[in-house]
Amino acid sequence: MLIRIVKMGFDPEKIEEFLANFEADKKKIRNFEGCRHLELLRGKDNTNQFFTYSHWTDETALENYRNSELFKGIWAETKTMFNEKPEAWSVEKVNSL
Repeated sequence: MLIRIVKMGFDPEKIEEFLANFEADKKKIRNFEGCRHLELLRGKDNTNQFFTYSHWTDETALENYRNSELFKGIWAETKTMFNEKPEAWSVEKVNSL
């Protein structure tokens, strides 16, 4: 399993638009082949920062999503709302309690 974390900072006036778009697209993302889990998190102290936290069966599944028309459409719209460069990490679980 691969875990993907993406940090995004938004212009404050674009946050409601982003949240509406995420609401409209979240099931499509979650139901994409290979996606096992999807969460949207918001910074507690910096409320214009959001994080997507997703689980993928493997790197191929994530790459298939990133190369899909679904992702390209979502990303093209979302990136116009940023006020900082997004960051992304692919990680593997080492341990959990």
